Amino acid sequence: MKERIEKITEELKTLQCKTEKEVEEARVRLLGKKGEITALFDEFRTIAPELKREFGQKLNVLKKDALAKIEELKASASSGPAAGGASDDVTMPGEPHQLGSRHPVSIAREQIVNIFRKFGYDVAEGPEIEDDYHVFEALNFPPNHPARDMQDTFFVSNGHLNPLLLRTHTSSVQVRTMEKNQLPIRVICPGRVFRNEAISARAHCIFHQVEGLYIDENVTFADLKQAILLFAREMFGPDTQIRMRPSYFPFTEPSAEVDVSCNICHGKGCNICKGTGWLEILGCGMVDPNVLEASGIDSKKYNGFAFGMGVERIAMLKWQVNDLRHYFENDMRFLREFSTCVDV
Repeated sequence: MKERIEKITEELKTLQCKTEKEVEEARVRLLGKKGEITALFDEFRTIAPELKREFGQKLNVLKKDALAKIEELKASASSGPAAGGASDDVTMPGEPHQLGSRHPVSIAREQIVNIFRKFGYDVAEGPEIEDDYHVFEALNFPPNHPARDMQDTFFVSNGHLNPLLLRTHTSSVQVRTMEKNQLPIRVICPGRVFRNEAISARAHCIFHQVEGLYIDENVTFADLKQAILLFAREMFGPDTQIRMRPSYFPFTEPSAEVDVSCNICHGKGCNICKGTGWLEILGCGMVDPNVLEASGIDSKKYNGFAFGMGVERIAMLKWQVNDLRHYFENDMRFLREFSTCVDV
């Protein structure tokens, strides 16, 4: 045993390894389960008791020296040049990194904003956590009014006169704009909104809106129709037609729902438009005088129109997306489909 210990000790002094693979092979040969030093420890159990102290000390020193040598070789192998040449070849082409793309909702929102910027609209934003007054009361939703049931609300705090909530529409930004901006007002209000709805292919509890507001003297419903027609043709193509159907919103009177001619079948009827040739895109109307008065605007002198659209809805129609949930699942296969889309 003494001769084998001395032999391994001498070997450690001259042991050289150029690569990490060689270092690992040396470690296994010496210290592995069937290694030479491990075999000496197994044999140590059989020697005479009076020799155990002498050989035990030598074996411990040998193992310690072997571990230190292996660590030294590891450090030199990882920091030094690889076998057969330099560790880095600067002439080799770099590893390609796959670039991401913008989210379709972001693309659609930016396109909508850019279109209305060309029409002279400014952009206004507001808080996502709002109070009841700006989301409901100032928009002609009196307490206990049935119209409040049209929107299932996430309340942050309740039990007092003006509870906090997650805004259900960006119309609250329109109210804040009317309160502080000078007339005339021409703004669009993009943002994220929240409603307590069951998640499905056509609905989600989180979605995005872009709402518009124009307040001035002598604004007419014809102005509203022309603004929406110009937007639809910029967004869906120059041949797009619109139709307006009577509807109800607490904050506009008269109110209308707007459809565009189907950009798939061009009005002939298909499964996307359910054979009607039309697709609904937004709601609109003339601002109710009560809403103007609540924000300190003289409704006898000023009037205006407002409209609102869901960004996900516009994106679904523009790119024929059949399930709203795709926007929130971060499926790279879906997102890569929009890598070539650009803002208008």
